[in-house]
Amino acid sequence: MVLGGGPLGAIIGRYPSSSAAAGDDEQGDPGPGGGVIRHDRKCRDWPFLVLFAAFWVAMIVNSSFGFNQGNPLRLTYGLDYKGNICGSRHADPDLYQLDVRYWVNPNQVYQSGLKTSHIELPDAKTICLMECPLPAEDGLNFVCDYPEGDIRLSVDDWIDRDYDYFEYLTPDMRNSSLQLQGPCYPVIFPSVNVYWSCQFIARASNASLKHWKDMGGVTIDENMLIDRTIHDAINSKSAVMKRYVADIGKSWPVLILCGGLLPLFLSMIWLLMIRFFVAGMSWITVVVFNALVVSVTMFFYIKAGWIGHDPLTVVIGESDPYVSIGGREINHLHAASVLMTVIMILAFLTSIAIARRIMKATSVLK
Repeated sequence: MVLGGGPLGAIIGRYPSSSAAAGDDEQGDPGPGGGVIRHDRKCRDWPFLVLFAAFWVAMIVNSSFGFNQGNPLRLTYGLDYKGNICGSRHADPDLYQLDVRYWVNPNQVYQSGLKTSHIELPDAKTICLMECPLPAEDGLNFVCDYPEGDIRLSVDDWIDRDYDYFEYLTPDMRNSSLQLQGPCYPVIFPSVNVYWSCQFIARASNASLKHWKDMGGVTIDENMLIDRTIHDAINSKSAVMKRYVADIGKSWPVLILCGGLLPLFLSMIWLLMIRFFVAGMSWITVVVFNALVVSVTMFFYIKAGWIGHDPLTVVIGESDPYVSIGGREINHLHAASVLMTVIMILAFLTSIAIARRIMKATSVLK
């Protein structure tokens, strides 16, 4: 065994040090690269190398599967009871422009919200529509399943009829529909489009409910649980994260432009201004920075609804102004507005604190 000296101390092993391999000079000092092992250098951690290679192979396989089988629309739109993505051209039937997911059976929604129930909301029957249906003012509307089988209607005709072909049903189909077993279901509760899913408003239409009972329909639960169950599903942490990822995917051109090309262009202008206006650039930088901070803060205030009349809302499209629906994204926006307020105040105070130093530095630059 050879004991050699290295930059981190003694090197103990069966390999000679560089001084032994290359020889010392006449004064006994090691030559260049002293203390470095020069012979038989090789990988000595094969298990970890194999594990690392397996990790990369798994990543490549997983990424390939995602690119080939995945669909980014899953991050934004829901699924119908057939497993089709709402709004997909490749669904059966073609669901292009049918972007909104609608739960047709309110009793299934209610039961899925019960703690003692074995039914989950994803198990409740859903179909894809162009917009959320509303109850009739003096009658009863139906939302029927996709036209197929004995129903001789095209999808376009089904849409033009507001998804209602109850009058074409056979007696057996009508009895099945009155038991909430399809193919047609009553529209008893109003609903609004919340992130491409129809959020029930637990405020049943008395006229529609009366017509339903007169027709011999089964009892429909009117509990607030119908509203809260869908809201909790739409507002879950995983659903919010999916929407954030989807937003990033949709905004990549803006990110490239505003996060890459525009800063590069502005930085070149900034360098040119330093070249020709070096004395005033310190103050220009401070003023522009504070103006940008104030602008971003005011933008957050507007979207949070604290200023103006253009707040960010979870409802897509028009809705009843008396219906207020919150969401995690709104809470996140309020928190970001408060954070930007703190940053704005700190920016102002910092600018005031360094004003005298900037004046001294400017006199030197002149």
